[in-house]
Amino acid sequence: MVDDSSHLGFETRAIHAGQEPDPRTGAVITPIFQTSTYAQDGVGGTREGYEYSRTANPTRTVMEDALAALEDAAHCVAFASGMAASDAVLRIALRPGDHLVLGNDAYGGTFRLIDKVLTGWGVDYTVADMSSLDEVRAALRPETKLVWCETPSNPLLGIADIAGLADVAHSGGAQLVVDNTFATPYLQQPIGLGADIVVHSTTKYLGGHSDVVGGAVVTNSDEMREELFFLRNSAGAVPGPFDSWLTLRGMKTLAVRMERHCDNAERIARALAEHEGITEVYYPGLAEHPGHVLAAKQMRRFGGMVSFTVAGGEQRALDVAAKTKLFLLAESLGGIESLIEHPGRMTHASVDGSQLQVPSGLLRISVGIENADDLMADLTAALG
Repeated sequence: MVDDSSHLGFETRAIHAGQEPDPRTGAVITPIFQTSTYAQDGVGGTREGYEYSRTANPTRTVMEDALAALEDAAHCVAFASGMAASDAVLRIALRPGDHLVLGNDAYGGTFRLIDKVLTGWGVDYTVADMSSLDEVRAALRPETKLVWCETPSNPLLGIADIAGLADVAHSGGAQLVVDNTFATPYLQQPIGLGADIVVHSTTKYLGGHSDVVGGAVVTNSDEMREELFFLRNSAGAVPGPFDSWLTLRGMKTLAVRMERHCDNAERIARALAEHEGITEVYYPGLAEHPGHVLAAKQMRRFGGMVSFTVAGGEQRALDVAAKTKLFLLAESLGGIESLIEHPGRMTHASVDGSQLQVPSGLLRISVGIENADDLMADLTAALG
């Protein structure tokens, strides 16, 4: 591992932190240790602590060290998916009778896990607008253990004050969890702003090529790291070595990809804001966005996700989504290719009828790194 990589630039850390040439062969790229078990030199005589790949795998370890370095944090524990990572945090931090505060604009899968699974274990939750510190403060209870925040949020791209939320959570004896999937550590580092725990779907921008599913939890807490490691080993939601390698490969180009994602998204958001067939554009890079000033303060740039509502409601939105050619109609986000989806019918169907219900005319686009002129022409043709 590169010693004390914190003084290096992000782009340099993405390529070198935690990643030394293989000591035996000199391979400059971390090998894929495609093995389930490891020979021991006598009972208990493991080599560098490796005994079974559910517990630990060298490729996974390198990926975890690299992501911790990018988040400027002490620890990273990787999981088989973003939801497995979220589930681990929730199970470690909460017990029957505990309470958490959830944002009123959150990923449908997170809401489903909390609303349909955790409540069955006796955990309660309150929905609050994460952009309002007063509303979050009012939602705290003596039994509140977590404040769960997305910023930018999914799918309405709301912005929350991470440092302010950390103060509110800590004053109430709770921990702040930030889902940093949309921003990535290139654009935003919540641990440095006071967050206790950061979760990622590494499926998205970190992997970056729509070819791997994974998740990760980042923290400075030694105790949380040990609990995460124990639970992962006990429950088994581990990423395989090839998944870990693909994620590590993707992280190496995160900085250059995010710059292009942001360039394209900013141009498209401005154009959509001027289109007569669109009633609202949600993108923190627009000056009229209510979180624009805060986003500019705590983020490097504004990200590659844009959402907008079309005039004509749900059917019109569905028609537009069906007409794009370069923007592929698909769930997920953060890959090099552009995607479009209807959150109400797709990623956020689970929030229908809840406080998190999204507008029926809403479309969410993950802006890829293709030629911006081509992407604009595709959207313009679909919008008519």
